[in-house]
Amino acid sequence: MQPEATLTSMRLRAPRAAAIAGILFSILLISAVVLLRLSVPDDPLEAGAWLRTRAHIVELALYLVPFAGIAFLWFMGVLRDRMGEREDRFFATVFVGSGLLFLAMLFFSAAVAGGIIIAFAAAPERLLGSGTFALARAITYEIMNIYAIKMAGVFMIATSTLALRTGFFARWIALLGYALALLLLLSTRNIPGILLVFPLWVLLVSLYILVDDRRARVSGERASIGEGRPSPTESQ
Repeated sequence: MQPEATLTSMRLRAPRAAAIAGILFSILLISAVVLLRLSVPDDPLEAGAWLRTRAHIVELALYLVPFAGIAFLWFMGVLRDRMGEREDRFFATVFVGSGLLFLAMLFFSAAVAGGIIIAFAAAPERLLGSGTFALARAITYEIMNIYAIKMAGVFMIATSTLALRTGFFARWIALLGYALALLLLLSTRNIPGILLVFPLWVLLVSLYILVDDRRARVSGERASIGEGRPSPTESQ
């Protein structure tokens, strides 16, 4: 394969990889959050009745979290690769740092929730009503509904700023990202479903990248045919 064709193929594969990873992350995290909201009451001081009847649903939600994290890491890596030499070092650092902090807090909260389920299976009567249960439940709630959400907002601001400077997705999506990030940063712990804002925005970004990549591939194939060169599908 000629060097020009190789570079073109690499440019086409990277956006698709970012889009697919972002879509997987969004679907997995949205599924996990919805399952948790359907199973666990919002009140961090509730008595833990869900452990008797819906612990298996919570376990399924927690099982999805690591795979969502892997997809998000892939999404971040491919986006940085797409920015290339155009990325701003300051915002790129904030982009990576906030993304990793969000994942760390997501994983920590899931681990604490999983620990609650294991402890309940071992000694249900000792756990419910204890200070240990109340503390673990409150920690999980606080980390996800305050700290993780704030880091998600910072990630959206950094990503939107880099998008405006490099043009790797549409300006209107970046502006929407600023507005939603402000909502996350100013939100309190008592807004139901606020965590869904972040994966839904990532899903929007991923779908745009996928469509834009498809449009670029079609334009490239038409240009190749117009210049008398075989298209990528014909050369394979």
